[in-house]
Amino acid sequence: MSIAIPEPDLTAPVLYRVTEVAALLRLSRSVVYEQIRAKRLRTVKQGAARRIPASAINEYVALLEREAGENK
Repeated sequence: MSIAIPEPDLTAPVLYRVTEVAALLRLSRSVVYEQIRAKRLRTVKQGAARRIPASAINEYVALLEREAGENK
């Protein structure tokens, strides 16, 4: 028996610019930078460019959902 491994979706971005994340999350750029400074949103750096991995966006949304559940 053989298991088929799906091909990665190369059309979806893996790294996002701050402005792209702000648009995706419907937040301002300054709020995104605040979350980065507070270490609530993980980033990577390539040369002078600061990028946010897609996985970090998912982690941030999960964090917001956990916090919302705690405040009930």
